[in-house]
Amino acid sequence: MAASIESLLEEISGVEDPIEELQSLKTALLSIPVSALRDSLSGQRLDVIFSLLNTNERKQVELCVDILERFLIALSPVQVVQNYRVELQGGLTHPNESVKILALTQIGRVVDHPDAVAEVLNNNDILRSMIHCIGEEKMAVAKQSLSKLSHSKPGLDKLFQTDLLKVMKDVMATSDIVRYRFYELVVEISSVSPISLGYCANSSFISQLLGELTGDDVLIRATAIEMVTTLAHSQHGRQYLAQQGIMDKISNMIRGADTDPFSSLYLPGLVKFFGNLAIMDSPQQVCETYPVFQNKVFEMALDPDPVMIGVALDTLGLLGSTVEGKQVLQKIGEKFKSVLLRMSQLASSGATELRVRSLDAISQLLTLQPEQQTEDLLALTESWFHLLSNQPMDMIRNISTQPFPELHCGALRIFTAIAAQPWGQKLMISTPGFMEFILDRSTGQTKEAKDAKFELVGSLASSSTAAEILGSQHYIRLKTYLREGPYYVSAVAAVSTEGAD
Repeated sequence: MAASIESLLEEISGVEDPIEELQSLKTALLSIPVSALRDSLSGQRLDVIFSLLNTNERKQVELCVDILERFLIALSPVQVVQNYRVELQGGLTHPNESVKILALTQIGRVVDHPDAVAEVLNNNDILRSMIHCIGEEKMAVAKQSLSKLSHSKPGLDKLFQTDLLKVMKDVMATSDIVRYRFYELVVEISSVSPISLGYCANSSFISQLLGELTGDDVLIRATAIEMVTTLAHSQHGRQYLAQQGIMDKISNMIRGADTDPFSSLYLPGLVKFFGNLAIMDSPQQVCETYPVFQNKVFEMALDPDPVMIGVALDTLGLLGSTVEGKQVLQKIGEKFKSVLLRMSQLASSGATELRVRSLDAISQLLTLQPEQQTEDLLALTESWFHLLSNQPMDMIRNISTQPFPELHCGALRIFTAIAAQPWGQKLMISTPGFMEFILDRSTGQTKEAKDAKFELVGSLASSSTAAEILGSQHYIRLKTYLREGPYYVSAVAAVSTEGAD
């Protein structure tokens, strides 16, 4: 087989129009395991394929890229960079995007390898070309490779303390889109460690990003807040933002949104920022320190604008997913009760997307882990459930029987949340036909529905109070359901189905 590959390569080198020969080589390569290719390759055999990339013939370039991808993956990153550094560098400036992506992907492998990365770090031309690639369309691969380089001090030094910093700033100034690609890269690098954040801050990239928060262009503001939210995912990122007064600045932006006719474009992002902050730090602390955030979430939940409602639902679900967040919401009193009622109305009769988001938020609000089930918290979740409707069990079950898989699964997730709690189990056993509904495998035929039902059965069966509350007969049937798995079909059902066919 190796001999035939070698002979095919030789044939290609002497042909003026090599499309047919390239196709034969590609077919042959795909029939050989990569490990076998690895054994048969020697360094100089690919020169002819690389040379054939220098053409305007699109089909020829595509075949060469496919062939090179297959060959190069068989080589170690060290072999790739030692044998084909010049060719990869040429690929970075090739007019065809697929050639650039091939070169960047291989450089990404090199950057990932401790014994090969120095070959890239010591080559300014390659690094400069990689930076320029970020300025072109669909060049996420370049961003990934540069991000990987920054995982080491030599990489950080190279990017931020040499003339490459000026190259980055020049390319960054090309357009708004390119500028934001660089912000994404900087935020990615900053998130790795406090040291990498220091490099990015000292280069003025982060202060430039933070300045965009209060710029004149509201769309740029909206994008900037997303980046800053990502930066806040790391603890050192949050500390830096706090030191720069960004939390206060965003709080003031929420306050000022009432008088800005374009605030609907960036307000959801500001609220998401504090929602994420609350979940990563402390819901109570964030809500007490920035009451404007809490007030705005409740205002948005009752807003007629579906975009505002959706963000409010997601944020309330996020807050209510923690014990501390549940306690914060409970303290709010009547205002929270009216929002719960709104959630219930949306879940029953809103637009489909808002129904799904309402169901998800309700299930997060009602979920308690076994170790969280204190008397007070159980009383809290039970009272919230009963605020949803006069007959909340019937309401949720009605939603679960509708022919939309996402609604069916959303309703089952609410039952899963209360199934782990004694009061929920008592409601289930006292609701006529409910246990039969749970154990009926004929409802919900999609994979997602079967998985959601299985999770509900698991939540019930694994509760320490289930056997006593539900009775041994139901408990044994739940355990049998679990043992049989989510996709079990009984022999009788299978035979009757075949008969129907």
